[in-house]
Amino acid sequence: MKEKTCVILGFGPGLGQAYANAFSESGYRLALLSRTAKSLEDISIDHVAIECDAADPSSVQSALNDVEAQLGAIDVLVYNADLAQFGPLEEIDETIFEASWKVGALGLFAAAKHITPGMAERGQGTIIVSGATAALRGNVWTTAFAPTKAAQRILAQSLAKQLGPKGIHVAYIVIDGVIDTEDTRANFAPDRPDDFFVKPAAIAQAALHLAAQDRSAWTFELDLRPFGERW
Repeated sequence: MKEKTCVILGFGPGLGQAYANAFSESGYRLALLSRTAKSLEDISIDHVAIECDAADPSSVQSALNDVEAQLGAIDVLVYNADLAQFGPLEEIDETIFEASWKVGALGLFAAAKHITPGMAERGQGTIIVSGATAALRGNVWTTAFAPTKAAQRILAQSLAKQLGPKGIHVAYIVIDGVIDTEDTRANFAPDRPDDFFVKPAAIAQAALHLAAQDRSAWTFELDLRPFGERW
C-alpha cells in the first residue's frame, strides 16, 4: 500500500511541529513548507523541507510542484499559514491588512487550486485549515486578523461544498483559545496556568482524526477550546 503524503503549509514551532509529529507517527510522509529556512532546521522526523511564501501564489504552486516531484500525489494538506498582526484601526495600515489576507486566504485558494484537480481525479483527499475564533467575530485588536480568518473560513466552506462530491474532505478547525507556545506564554499570558492554554498536540490529534473520517460522516467545522474557556 502506498504511503500517504501530508503537506503542512505554514510549518513552524508549536502547532506546525505538533501537526508534523502527529502525521509522521501515523505513517504519513511529510512535506514541510515554510516562508523561512530557519523554521525548517533541526527537525528530527523524516521530511521534505521546502521554502514557500503563502502570500505568493507562484511560490505556493512551485513548492507544491516540488512536493509532487519528490513524494508523488498529495493526500492531505494542512493549511497552517497566517500572519498574526494584531492592533486597532489606528495601528494597522493597508500594507499589513493586505498582507494578512494574502497569507490567510489567497494562499489557501492557490494551494487548493493546485492540488484539488489531482485529488478529484483520484476521488479522495483532505484539506484541513487551522482557523481561529476571529473567523466568527471581530475584536478591537483583530482589525486585520479577523477579516482574514473570516474570509479563510468562508472560502473553506465554499470549497467543502464544491469538492465534497468529488471525494475531497475540507475541514476548518476553529481554535477558540490561546495555543500553548513559548511566544504566547511570554507575550500574551505569562501568568496563566497550564490549563488556560490549548495544547498543540491535542489540536494535531483532532486534525489527524479529521483526516481519517469516513465520508459518510465528515466534519466541516470543528471547535476546539480548553475546558475553562468562556464561549
